[in-house]
Amino acid sequence: MAVCFLSIFTTLMKISTYQLFALTAFFLFSCSDDNSSAPAPPTIPDNAQGSGNNDVLVWSEEFDYEGLPDSDTWVIETGNGDWGWGNGESQYYLEDNINVSNGTLKIHVKKENQSGFQYTSARLKTQYGYSFKYGRVDVRAKLPSNQGTWPAIWMLGNSHSSIGWPRCGEVDIMEQTGANKNKILATAHWHNGNGTSSYPNRSNASSENIQAGEIAIQNASTQFHTYSIDWTDTRIKMLLDDVEYFSMPTNSTQPFDKKFFFLLNVAVGGTLGGDIPFNFPDDVMEIDYIRVYQ
Repeated sequence: MAVCFLSIFTTLMKISTYQLFALTAFFLFSCSDDNSSAPAPPTIPDNAQGSGNNDVLVWSEEFDYEGLPDSDTWVIETGNGDWGWGNGESQYYLEDNINVSNGTLKIHVKKENQSGFQYTSARLKTQYGYSFKYGRVDVRAKLPSNQGTWPAIWMLGNSHSSIGWPRCGEVDIMEQTGANKNKILATAHWHNGNGTSSYPNRSNASSENIQAGEIAIQNASTQFHTYSIDWTDTRIKMLLDDVEYFSMPTNSTQPFDKKFFFLLNVAVGGTLGGDIPFNFPDDVMEIDYIRVYQ
């Protein structure tokens, strides 16, 4: 009897061990962040040509290297600009606050003294490395979580250096205010031609037209989401995770029939960043990829 009981007990223990292993494996798999890795993009031929339907991948930045962003594509801007980059922002942009590692671009935001400012962050653009006209753009990103941060994924017209803002045009694929981390904004800006200023405090004050949309978002700082623009010769649409939430027609009086380049940054404070908490902690925005389809 004792031998039989011992045999049964040993068998039950083996079954429990196997079950425990299976349950543990299932738990770890189910709790993993499905958003942490994206499928690899298809190979882009050197002579990739769009179909005109914004469905052929013609350019991408996958951040599949280590170190600073590729200098053939990106220019890193530093300083606090003119009147806080035109918006009264409180951060000082540094090259040290940006790096590429483990497949993502990271823009770090810190509370630290730099050149008379209490916060540092980073800003970069493709003005001299890549620009395009018309297409669908998908940007997969994870946003900062703290009040006072103003992350932006946006575009300016190539003519910015020659004719300035807002005549060159601006398209904000994604912006988030410092006060509401459960909402994102999409906005188009262009000059309205009447000579009056919407922002008289700016040294390059000039009047603008604005059209904007917004949508609720969950887990923007803990999960990657895809922020998109679908841009043709007649309209601009914005999407969150492939859900359209903003659309506007375009015409020849606007600058949206010219090439635009990308900008990525996280501001602190300013017109949309708003109040900054006294105990502001470090934060980060991560960009997994930027893909352009034409």
